[in-house]
Amino acid sequence: MDIVGFLKSQFICHLLICYIFIVSGLIINFIQLFTLILWPINKQLFRRINCRLAYCISSQMVMLLEWWSGTDCTLYTDPESYHKYGKENAIVILNHNFEIDFLCGWNFCERFGVLGSSKVLAKKELSYMPIIGWMWYFLEIVFCKRKWEEDRKTVVQKLLNLRDYPENFWFLIHCEGTRFTEQKHQISMQVAEAKGLPKLKYHLLPRTKGFAVTVQCLRNVVSAVYDSTLNFRNNENPTLLGVLNGKKYHADLYVRRIPLEDVPEDEQECSTWLHKLYQEKDAFQEEYYRTGTYPAVPTVPPRRPWTLLNWLFWALLLLYPLFKLLINMINSGSSLTLASFAFVIIIASVGVRWMIGVTEINKGSTYGNNDNKQKHK
Repeated sequence: MDIVGFLKSQFICHLLICYIFIVSGLIINFIQLFTLILWPINKQLFRRINCRLAYCISSQMVMLLEWWSGTDCTLYTDPESYHKYGKENAIVILNHNFEIDFLCGWNFCERFGVLGSSKVLAKKELSYMPIIGWMWYFLEIVFCKRKWEEDRKTVVQKLLNLRDYPENFWFLIHCEGTRFTEQKHQISMQVAEAKGLPKLKYHLLPRTKGFAVTVQCLRNVVSAVYDSTLNFRNNENPTLLGVLNGKKYHADLYVRRIPLEDVPEDEQECSTWLHKLYQEKDAFQEEYYRTGTYPAVPTVPPRRPWTLLNWLFWALLLLYPLFKLLINMINSGSSLTLASFAFVIIIASVGVRWMIGVTEINKGSTYGNNDNKQKHK
């Protein structure tokens, strides 16, 4: 085993990576708190600053994918559309099949320079999560409780607030609402049969109301919908733990640019349009499993150095005081000091396991099973 491979396999590297992410993230959250004084004075300056601060956090995750694990990301798309990516606002529809699909979505944003300003439709519980959840709060992310009767007014208000956003942004949305599992797929297809909708083989039924409202609120602000379908070669089953261990994956991302004028404005017509889109996505999945490729030109967008440089900055800033503290602890010889350090290591290891567990499919949301409950009422 080479030296790099040996180091990557060591748990201490996991702790150091997570230490840098957690401490730098909390520092950035603290700075973001002070930017609130800018909101009533200069809202656009507040937004621009928070885009850069958010990039300092999210780019560390992308660094792990791009530089630490060295995962290859091949983009399949129309060459004419390629030149528009990053230069316009867009709604990005992502499939939700893998533990790191959110990370690949961020990687897509990073390659075209919109990672710091990217938006998502996220569940309300995430807003209470330190670092990423708090970062999203300052980015004016749209949070929802997944109860549409309660969510609609809030979601509309948050979306309308983005109409004067000063940076190009991509609004990332998982229309399926939850990550794909066989159990959820079975339930989803029962709903499709009950509603007379075409069944899908590789996706859950899309939740159309949130998408329709997003299109309505961002029309004339957003230029296009990017329909994105992600897969991994050789039947790879990527995990965040695998990325943290330095395992290299091979991602293929198919993106179709659909002008927003082609998306119906009426909610019912938009719903029908989205169901048709997911039937097409199913066909693309079928073709990928059969041929290992997509019906578009493959290209690899250039990897930018900023994710690595940002991580190196925080590593140099935070590791020196940590090692100095550790040396002082060892030299002191105090049993209480060493016990305290061991306790911190245990807490850190639990934190690492918790952060990884958040992304694991078998510990995912039960959202999507509610339809089955409704059927039995």
